[in-house]
Amino acid sequence: MLNIDAAAMRQAEAHVLAEAIDGTLLITLNRPERLNAWDAPMRARLVGLLLHANTDPATRAVVLTGAGERAFCAGQDLNEGKTFDGARAEEWIEEWRRLYGTIRRFEKPLVVALNGLAAGSAFQAALLGDVRVGHEGSRMGQPEINSGMVSATGFWIMREMLGLSRAIEMVLTGRLASAEEAHRLGLIHHLVPAAEVRAKALAVAADLAAKPPLAFRLNKQRFCAATQAGFDETFEAARQLHRQAFEAGEPQRVMADFLAKQR
Repeated sequence: MLNIDAAAMRQAEAHVLAEAIDGTLLITLNRPERLNAWDAPMRARLVGLLLHANTDPATRAVVLTGAGERAFCAGQDLNEGKTFDGARAEEWIEEWRRLYGTIRRFEKPLVVALNGLAAGSAFQAALLGDVRVGHEGSRMGQPEINSGMVSATGFWIMREMLGLSRAIEMVLTGRLASAEEAHRLGLIHHLVPAAEVRAKALAVAADLAAKPPLAFRLNKQRFCAATQAGFDETFEAARQLHRQAFEAGEPQRVMADFLAKQR
């Protein structure tokens, strides 16, 4: 597992905020200047917050959102990814296994407030939540192919949600679905005006938190167990595929070219 120093974790506390609101923990990805793209310290911070919230009796639900008006999260910070080699790519996949596994095993309500773009790994993490709230600007998709990255975990999650045909099309095109399409497909459950996304997400979280807690927890345990074999197979494949890709160097080259064009 990657060792993250104390300074990086202190910075992550500023990049992943936590606020208790009437029994709901509001977690906000807070790097709006980078569309809330996440790096290893941010992922570690999010895992820690979710693990604590899962056992904290004062926390009855979690809402996960992003800062600013443009993005929930743009996914992987390419400035981090462009430095990977094959071994680091394998380690990176294990970090995602830990984050996604923590979300899947979270036994309380987890509502995602999509204040804008949700791309790549952020799209995947959002789909692992229980309920998603968005607005007309909440685009979602799997553009990883455009960064030279394999969409191993994204393919599995989309196939579970949408079926094989649509998962293949979205992975290979890398296109972003509009909020209307995402809502029609069931990827976004509630579409509201942009100014109401956070309030609606908090209301949905409070409603779910009022359900009988044992039944809620056992239902979520069953959801996780029913898909665990596919989850495990997917991450073993992802580990191998990403090592192969990063050893060949294509993702690093594509990311570096993309970042150079943004300057």
